[in-house]
Amino acid sequence: MGSVIDKRMAAEMDGSFVVFLIGMRINKPWKIHKWLPVLLAMPRMIKELEKRPDAGFLGHNGIGSKVIVQYWRSFEHLEAYARDHDAQHWPAWLNFNKKVGSSRGDVGIWHETYLISPGHYEAIYSGMPPYGLGKIGKLVPASGARERASDRVNAGVA
Repeated sequence: MGSVIDKRMAAEMDGSFVVFLIGMRINKPWKIHKWLPVLLAMPRMIKELEKRPDAGFLGHNGIGSKVIVQYWRSFEHLEAYARDHDAQHWPAWLNFNKKVGSSRGDVGIWHETYLISPGHYEAIYSGMPPYGLGKIGKLVPASGARERASDRVNAGVA
């Protein structure tokens, strides 16, 4: 994962990007045949995306948990992957809908998509290895023009 950086750091990203949150909720734990395929599908998709730099996938946090934060170069990249019939997501989505069918209360899935423009985000890390935006972007000292959160939000604005 990387060495711990023992000072305050901020993340810096070039241009706009997308933050995609995706998760699941196990509503009926005894129906393992409904939720286990959902849980197992995401690691396969992540591995596939990591092998395809042209897909626009920048990185993620949270694999192995029920919520994953993903970073994408653009919404168009994210949507292209989601609709690619030759990639892992499309058959997993079809399989989910087939298996869950009318029993949508057994396992829930959700996602949220945020389109981020330069100067409309900030991130701080203290005593952390590279993580989140700091792992996929560039880490810079959180001092001077990046001392306060309001300074960091405006740091990316030209």
